[in-house]
Amino acid sequence: MDLAQVQLWPLGVFFAVTVLLTVALLAVSYLLGQRHRETETGKPYESGIISTGTARVRFDVKFYQNAIFFAIFDLEAMFVISWAVAIRQAGWSGYVEIVIFIAVLGAALAYLWRQGALDWGTKRGPAPRTREEKS
Repeated sequence: MDLAQVQLWPLGVFFAVTVLLTVALLAVSYLLGQRHRETETGKPYESGIISTGTARVRFDVKFYQNAIFFAIFDLEAMFVISWAVAIRQAGWSGYVEIVIFIAVLGAALAYLWRQGALDWGTKRGPAPRTREEKS
């Protein structure tokens, strides 16, 4: 089919309806929504506990690393599951590909383990030297 023959009006109608629906929902929410100006409304509150400290607490980078590693390896597990569903259609070439894929994942995990990225304990090494001690 030639590009000149493709009709784009359904796509334009879809975008127009989407924008109109979004604007309509925002307008109705603004008009009918409740407005609270009490001081209790602005206080932080989570899970039934009133917060007692600042929200600007520093977390160790290990928490973020752990979350990223989980997301990466969890996503890779989904690839392996989808391969397992289609194992008959994949054949031997699919089997070889998944073995290589799992080998690369294993190598990445071994690298992270070797680098100490998965260790949660603090290492008891010598204290860092100050400028006066270095000179």
